[in-house]
Amino acid sequence: MREFGYLRPTDPVEAVRLLVGSPEARYLAGGTNLVDLMKLGVERPRLLVDVSRLPLGDVTPTDGGGLRIGALVTNADLAADPRVRAAYPVLSQALLAGASGQLRNRATTAGNLLQRTRCLYFQDTAKPCNKRSPGTGCPAREGVHRDLAVLGASEQCIATHPSDLAVALAALDAVVELLGPDGPRTLPVTDLHRLPGDRPHEEHRLLPGELITAVAVPPPVPETLSAYRKVRDRASYAFALASAAGILAVRAGRVTHLALVLGGLAPKPWRARAAEQRLIGAPADEASFTAAVEAELAAARPLRDNAYKVPLARNLAVRLLCDLAAKGQAR
Repeated sequence: MREFGYLRPTDPVEAVRLLVGSPEARYLAGGTNLVDLMKLGVERPRLLVDVSRLPLGDVTPTDGGGLRIGALVTNADLAADPRVRAAYPVLSQALLAGASGQLRNRATTAGNLLQRTRCLYFQDTAKPCNKRSPGTGCPAREGVHRDLAVLGASEQCIATHPSDLAVALAALDAVVELLGPDGPRTLPVTDLHRLPGDRPHEEHRLLPGELITAVAVPPPVPETLSAYRKVRDRASYAFALASAAGILAVRAGRVTHLALVLGGLAPKPWRARAAEQRLIGAPADEASFTAAVEAELAAARPLRDNAYKVPLARNLAVRLLCDLAAKGQAR
């Protein structure tokens, strides 16, 4: 490991100032992803700005009835928060589906959102990778890509975003609160991550030096139920082959509200806008759900070894919506 500097700011403003003044610096909080990448030589910061002790570790109610989640709230604490479990089960379920108990005790809300892809070629510095070294190529397209993207990928990159939390927050229409050198601003979670296009090394829309300070979740939509489902290679401690977060309301047998986000399929949480638009006002039954999800997945462009993800994601999302509809009708 290369030598690097280490500083511990006392407030968010100082943290931003330190990072803006050091282009090769990185924020360090839980370190569950960054430290691993430093060991692999993928990340080579000259300075770590340790933000782990900043006062950003609380979950507080907002005036509008939602929750404001501090950037440093751990995944374990957030999943166990009684307000989250009661009002946002999709969020609690997504958190508990990710990583191991030990990692959830260290991983933070902001770090989870900004974690890097687990593509083997990205993590192996001996191999080309357009995301790690722009212009060197994407051997994953012809190589090992069973776990990689079928939606939103490009000729330059087919990596998937690994976060379970981001999928749930995208379904909840959560908003990221940022602090940068020009002051605070907000960004919807659905706009936080970029599709790769011809610039796969640019993964998100944060400006240089910006620090995530919190994530604001709006109050639950009345009469909705929510859930998160994930398919993976083993029962725990594995990233999603496909996942789905759904928030559904049904009245008189028809869909009145729907948010549906697919994970494990794309370089960012995939908000299924086409399916949502198709289902509003439609019968809340398996035929309607299947037709809508298939319409969404018509954009999929699978490669040699990952075509299985398309029917897997369809079946997962349809079953999720059917279960939510049945649960809603039963209460």
